[in-house]
Amino acid sequence: MTDVDVVVVGAGFAGLRALHTLRERGHSVAVLEAGDGIGGVWHWNRYPGARCDVRSHDYSYGFDPDLEQEWRWTERYATQPEILRYVDHVVERFDLARDVHLHTRVTRMVFGDGGWDVETTAGAWRARFVVMATGQLSVPKDPELPGQDDFTGTVLHTARWPKEGVDLSGKRVGVIGTGSSGTQLIPVVAEQAAHLTVFQRTPNFSIPATNAPVDDAEDAAVKAVYRERREAARTSPTGLSFPVSRESALEVDPEERRRHYEEQWPTTGFGFLLAYRDLMLDEAANATVADFVRAKITEKVTKPELLPHLLPEGYPFGAKRPPVDSGYFETFNRDDVDLVDVRDTPVTGFTPRGLQTTEREVELDVVVFATGFDAMTGALLKPEIVGRDGLTLREAWSGGPRTYLGVQVAGFPNLFVIAGPGSPSLLSNVLLSIEQHVDWVADLLEAAGERGADVIEADAAAQDRWVDHVNERAEATLYPQARSYYMGDDVPGKPRVFTPYVGGVRGYTRVLDKVVADGYDGFHLTAAAR
Repeated sequence: MTDVDVVVVGAGFAGLRALHTLRERGHSVAVLEAGDGIGGVWHWNRYPGARCDVRSHDYSYGFDPDLEQEWRWTERYATQPEILRYVDHVVERFDLARDVHLHTRVTRMVFGDGGWDVETTAGAWRARFVVMATGQLSVPKDPELPGQDDFTGTVLHTARWPKEGVDLSGKRVGVIGTGSSGTQLIPVVAEQAAHLTVFQRTPNFSIPATNAPVDDAEDAAVKAVYRERREAARTSPTGLSFPVSRESALEVDPEERRRHYEEQWPTTGFGFLLAYRDLMLDEAANATVADFVRAKITEKVTKPELLPHLLPEGYPFGAKRPPVDSGYFETFNRDDVDLVDVRDTPVTGFTPRGLQTTEREVELDVVVFATGFDAMTGALLKPEIVGRDGLTLREAWSGGPRTYLGVQVAGFPNLFVIAGPGSPSLLSNVLLSIEQHVDWVADLLEAAGERGADVIEADAAAQDRWVDHVNERAEATLYPQARSYYMGDDVPGKPRVFTPYVGGVRGYTRVLDKVVADGYDGFHLTAAAR
């Protein structure tokens, strides 16, 4: 058994930031990573077209000004290979690899004697503290379709794309799923394959990336104000660096509103949700933006027979995280691309030659599942985590995730979650939220040490109050009106609970600051029994 101060689970952006920060604070740290490489979601999601949906300059670490200045992004929305190159640069620059243990999947953790015994596929560890940096989108959903073993072609998942890549030229390809991964993948596959069939359940609202190379002038302009840009992001609702409208969509003249949407449409990406302050709060306000986006889709699709299947209806714009796309809707104008609406003709299973729907057999050489993830909680529930009195995290969360501040769970001392349920997480620029949590947890460990405490535990009553607050804020929005990974109901059998915190990065920061000012109110800091 190897002893360290802190075990960090996961070697993505969160795990690497935790390693660097906690090591700098004087802790011995081991990062345990199940995969064969560093980078987390960007190590695994190597599918064609994979890229971030936040501007590259913002989707990066902000802890080191020199790092900001020396790294040169080449595109506004970086591709997966470029993001991985950035990760490798950070790892080398800060000598992080020596404390990362690959091929080491955590299978079980048990709290006792003031610390955690961590069992893995490659040995056992003992740590005073454990930091779960497992990510929000790291456990793929694997649909179970009858007959898959009989299929003579190739089956792929966007989250497990082969390192060596896949040659799709001359192939008949089927893609199941049109969320963010599918939206990015489909235009690229259409260029490569002989024929593409898209199997869609729910039409998606989508926002144009308007991606482009970052020229020297744009790069220099960002770097000249990088510190101010970061500060603007930290004091914004979503952790994005552009101004947010304080106007209601219903208080402006319709023509002025249309002009504002037209201005925002090609420039803001995911931030288009913030074109007006009440788009996620008021159904009438949301209808104005939903109608605008549907009109944009209509302009892009030249096959009128497809519009009823591609126009999103029945849920508010933004209630599902809208993808940021590059030519997605235009792809369906091609003669070598077909759309199968599985609401009308569900897929019943595989055949040896392809996929069977209730209407026909679709012959395919390759089937790609772009079906997303068991978001927010999937990776946290994958290992068995046993807290006080033998309570497992799965038992504690049988009715849905419950945390205090998205950082800790009552009954599981010295276990911390980075950007977990009950924090802004996937409703924010998650890189900013990751860094905020890592620094906050590091400060908490330091404060506990100064008090002579080595056990930190969330108070159950404080947790209850926070969960109630998270739920109240969510119910005041339009998010619960859609099935989405925000709600957890895209996974069969998963409790329908809104998992992120909608109070915004700025509001959440105020909460964290008050907890600190009140002496880490809601946490018990005690000395372990000797």
